Amino acid sequence: MKICVLFVLCTSFATVLCITEEMKAMAAALHKTCVAETGVDEALIHKANSEKVLEDDEKLKCYVKCIMTQSGCMDDDGTVDVEAIIEIIPEEVKEKGAPIIRTCGSKVGANHCENAWLTHKCYIENGPSEYFLV
Repeated sequence: MKICVLFVLCTSFATVLCITEEMKAMAAALHKTCVAETGVDEALIHKANSEKVLEDDEKLKCYVKCIMTQSGCMDDDGTVDVEAIIEIIPEEVKEKGAPIIRTCGSKVGANHCENAWLTHKCYIENGPSEYFLV
């Protein structure tokens, strides 16, 4: 589980140094699982990465929640575990990633999907060049 969490963080704060072939394979599996679970339009994920825009779309919100819960970044109550995320960030990502994660904390919306989406929106707003959604 920790490797999966680590991968999500590496892709959320893209750093070539922390992405191994094993992590790429895990990301692909995580992506496939969450696309199937939510039915999200993959064009919205592409837009998040290319334009740094997270559309206000319920399926996209639940996709982000799926990524976070499947990777152990979100508790069952819909709260992002900020310090646990920071603790496992690789050193080469920590300098840029930790302040963004702490600044954003765990956003609260109408439901768990919106909590994850609002938190990721904050990541984009505070570190767009470092953001990448699996």
